[in-house]
Amino acid sequence: MSRLIHKSHNVSVLLYHAVFPAKYRRVVIDHAVDEAVREVCLDIARRYEIEFLEIGTDGDHVHFLVQSVPTYSPTKIITILKSLTAREVFKRCPQVKKQLWGGEFWSDGYFVSTVGPQGNEHTIADYVRDQGQEKGQDLTYQQLYAAHSPALTSSDQLALF
Repeated sequence: MSRLIHKSHNVSVLLYHAVFPAKYRRVVIDHAVDEAVREVCLDIARRYEIEFLEIGTDGDHVHFLVQSVPTYSPTKIITILKSLTAREVFKRCPQVKKQLWGGEFWSDGYFVSTVGPQGNEHTIADYVRDQGQEKGQDLTYQQLYAAHSPALTSSDQLALF
């Protein structure tokens, strides 16, 4: 899950839950679009200081649980995600552009909220992970990243400086 990000003059744990609806709330996010979005997000993570903890799709919208650094505002993160994912989805899945009448992939609006690592990070991660699943439906979940770092504890926060 989240980790401490150490920079030369700060240590941070900034988590955001973002939701992007597709244009016109059209149900255009299928398995191919889901895979394209996930692949693009892995490329974004390599290019920018944005780490994707969870990605969940549900027909007409996508949930992201991301961690970033203080130099990126939530608006900048949203702009990066929306522009790069939309361009690549249209390139990799041309049928989506036809379903949206050749227009934009994402609607202009979005939801973004901060998430605390001690309180509700796991709740939001479970919520994002369960997107697109019916109650009681047993789908195999593919986590974007393997658990590569231990969870942040309150003693870690005290040992920052």
